[in-house]
Amino acid sequence: MEFVFDWITQYGYAALFLCLVLGIVGLPIPDETLMVFCGYLISKGTLAAGPTWATAFAGSVCGITVSYWIGRKLGLTVVTKYGKYVHFTPAKLDKVLRWFDRIGHWALFVGYYIAGVRHFSAIVAGTSGLKPLQFGLYAYSGGALWVTTFLTIGYYVGENWKTIAEQVHHQMFRVSLVGFAILGVVLLVRWYLRKRA
Repeated sequence: MEFVFDWITQYGYAALFLCLVLGIVGLPIPDETLMVFCGYLISKGTLAAGPTWATAFAGSVCGITVSYWIGRKLGLTVVTKYGKYVHFTPAKLDKVLRWFDRIGHWALFVGYYIAGVRHFSAIVAGTSGLKPLQFGLYAYSGGALWVTTFLTIGYYVGENWKTIAEQVHHQMFRVSLVGFAILGVVLLVRWYLRKRA
């Protein structure tokens, strides 16, 4: 992914915006590493703090909004038409949507920090029919915190940005795995208890 960093260095804010839009939508772009790098560029004076933050926030907001509208426009159609091929039935979708109604809003807020969740949660939010205003409240505030976190890390670690970014990426990946494992155990226990009952 070195070319991404070269691209940011050469084209600045426009490249940052485009990379974050594509990364948030789901392309394999190291979003957090990218922002740590931009924080480092701010510390060097290559990029300005205010425009960098605004660009990164705009890119993350646009990316997650695209995912939301994909879910809103295509979610139910795709599940109805193709879900049976992967054993994802309308009944299972209904369970996911009921879960989202209870606590899914917070997945939009904290999902930026969990690998894969930010893409999935936005699509589910759209599929669930969550109103755009509610979606924006949780997703955009989460995006603002996420952008601030990683630009700040990059700013303060300076020349060590690459090492720190790799460590942060690995730790986030581990936390994500643990979180998914716990969720899997909880769902398995609930399924077993229901079956016994």
